[in-house]
Amino acid sequence: MGTVKKTRKFATVKRVIGQRDARLKKNQLSGEAEANKKKKENEVIREVPQVSSALFFKYNTALQPPYSVLIDTNFLSHTVRAKLDLLDSLMDCLYAKCTPIITSCVMAELEKLGPKYRIALRIARDERWETLKCDHKGTYADDCIVDLCVRHKVYIVGTNDKDLKRRLRKIPGVPIMSVARGKYVIERLPDAPEK
Repeated sequence: MGTVKKTRKFATVKRVIGQRDARLKKNQLSGEAEANKKKKENEVIREVPQVSSALFFKYNTALQPPYSVLIDTNFLSHTVRAKLDLLDSLMDCLYAKCTPIITSCVMAELEKLGPKYRIALRIARDERWETLKCDHKGTYADDCIVDLCVRHKVYIVGTNDKDLKRRLRKIPGVPIMSVARGKYVIERLPDAPEK
């Protein structure tokens, strides 16, 4: 028998497991976490948001005279610009008794706007209108109005603000009133006459 030749092999490297190898325990745990995330994303949500009992499909049955109209800052300024009487114009538009409601946020916004809006502020401070105290921080009236409409489906919102209108259209059963062509116009009121 001959002897085995022992020759050195050049360029051989000792095999080492890489940091990203799936066999390592830390990589196995992260792989499981990612798989769980994907499962949750693909899972169908079985929750349905609670719809107000006042809604019958897209119509709001809680709206009935005397109507409560939430008034926004720019609605008041457009009313002044069009030289309209607030209460009379509301009644002409809705053919019913109306109670304008002004929140403390709208009052604060009008006070911040300064002397240019002093007539609108004087109209807002009238004792005939109902005032609503806000229980949140800040004076951003749009968020306040949207929050009120989501919680209570008994308001018609008077606004000319495009962004606020867009936000309110996403809430079912909230009619929007605005000033257009020298009069008040209402949209999304179920029995509103088509002209």
